[in-house]
Amino acid sequence: QVQLVESGGGLVQAGGSLRLSCAASGIIFSLKAMGWYRQGPGKERELVAHISSSGNTANYADSVKGRFTVSRDNAKNTVYLQMNDLKPEDTAVYYCNAGIRDSSGTYHRGDYWGQGSQVTVSS
Repeated sequence: QVQLVESGGGLVQAGGSLRLSCAASGIIFSLKAMGWYRQGPGKERELVAHISSSGNTANYADSVKGRFTVSRDNAKNTVYLQMNDLKPEDTAVYYCNAGIRDSSGTYHRGDYWGQGSQVTVSS
C-alpha cells in the first residue's frame, strides 16, 4: 500500500532551521510531483511548496519564498523541505502529498498524505 512517512519536525526558536523529510513507498515516486502543505491553529491547510517529478522545478507560497527550499532524491524516494529563518507564524502541522503538476505548473494534490509533522516556532 502507499505510505508517506514524515520525519524531522520539532520545536525551534525564531530564526532557526528545520528540515522535514517524507519517504514514499508503494508509488512510482519518480513519476509523482510532490507537495508540502501546512495547517496552522485555526487555519485551513495551505500549499507552501511543490516540486516537479524530476526535481527541476519548484514553486513556493509567497509567505515562505526565500526561506524554504523543497528538494527530492528520487533514488531514495524521498522529498525534503528545508526551512530556514523560521518565524512564529510558521507554526503548523506540515504534510507531504503525492500529486501531479499540470502543463501550467499548477500543483494538484493527490489522495496520499504523510502523517503530519508538528513544527513549533517560539518567539
